[in-house]
Amino acid sequence: MLEQRWRSTVDRFRNSLAVHEVASDRTWTFGELAAAADGLPASPDPVLFPKGNGIPFLLTVLQAWRTRTPLCPLEPSQPIPTIPTPAAPIAHLKSTSGSTGTPRWVALTESQIAADADQIVDTMQLSPDCPNVGVLSLAHSYGYSNLVTPLFLHGIPLILAASALPTAVLAAARLAPRITLPAVPALWSTWHQTDAIPGNVHLAISAGAPLPHTLERDVLEQGGLKIHNFLGASECGGIAFDRSHTLRPDPSCVGTAMNGVRLSTDAHGALRVQSPAVAQSYFPTSAPALDHPTFQSADLVSIDDDGLLRIRGRASDLINVAGRKVAPETIEQALLTHPAIRDCLVLGLPDDDARGESIGVVYDVRSPVPEAELRTFLQRALPAWQLPRRWWLRPDLGVDHRGKRSRAAWRTRLLTPSA
Repeated sequence: MLEQRWRSTVDRFRNSLAVHEVASDRTWTFGELAAAADGLPASPDPVLFPKGNGIPFLLTVLQAWRTRTPLCPLEPSQPIPTIPTPAAPIAHLKSTSGSTGTPRWVALTESQIAADADQIVDTMQLSPDCPNVGVLSLAHSYGYSNLVTPLFLHGIPLILAASALPTAVLAAARLAPRITLPAVPALWSTWHQTDAIPGNVHLAISAGAPLPHTLERDVLEQGGLKIHNFLGASECGGIAFDRSHTLRPDPSCVGTAMNGVRLSTDAHGALRVQSPAVAQSYFPTSAPALDHPTFQSADLVSIDDDGLLRIRGRASDLINVAGRKVAPETIEQALLTHPAIRDCLVLGLPDDDARGESIGVVYDVRSPVPEAELRTFLQRALPAWQLPRRWWLRPDLGVDHRGKRSRAAWRTRLLTPSA
């Protein structure tokens, strides 16, 4: 199926630009890309593991599709795993840590890979006359679904930036009259701070981590560019997209369901996703949370009458305070409304009274502010039992390259004697 879809794309766009790799300053038309991929011999390996962010990655994907060999994209530093060979109809394996932090694989068929690409292109209205600028990892689920499959299945050209550095992004953007730029919040923040968001961005997309409301507001107010929040998961592809051209009502809003996706909640308020793009199962061991066409997420959500999805936290992150549970995001969002607070992370901590957990917060500031003032500020917005008992001021409150941070890692760091 994927090979046939690719051949149809080549027939339609044969002489049009497919890829411009800025680092090598080389370009490929769709016809040239097809010829290069067809020149690769069939591999004796039972699974192909494309790596990197260049043409070799793309050609390996096409080689796998042509020979019907299962595909498992890897990051450059990721060792080739020892895994069983997936049986048909499994065509693709995604690496994911899930909610537990334990590495495992998500198995997808060709039709599920294609469905995710179709839903993304349809929902976001991607167009061949508006190339994607690639700064994301092609191996990551977000990069693969937003850059690789739209290229091969829909003819959306790809400009591979030399890096995500501001100068490299600006250089890549100059290669087309208008561009689509998918990125993570940490990159959008860096580009905004360095005045490096290209002026010809037609569609700005942010996924991989929560998009800060203040960042979205500042970019919109100062540059007139709306960053569209995108929520997805390795297990099911795209979930929700903020189609609006105005500021989201609040930080918990993530948009409405992708075209072709049905959202609901279970009895506990956790998100359930149903769509043709939901993966077949976990691999090599299945689990009840993922059973095509349904993925049961651990995200606690609410869905408005108009379909607007709000993330309320994760079931695994809920803090149990003497039998009462609160999502850390509830406290974080309240604290972030204080003008002196730049960033914060709320954690559940072991309670000395053995009543469950107590609440702690690590935070960073824009300007000095007494802890007592912050406590008083939160008292006006939250019930007393939700107020943090322990506070840590840390200017090093950062995120990883995808804009995420681990509550578990911060908990260990703060509670060790050397912290």
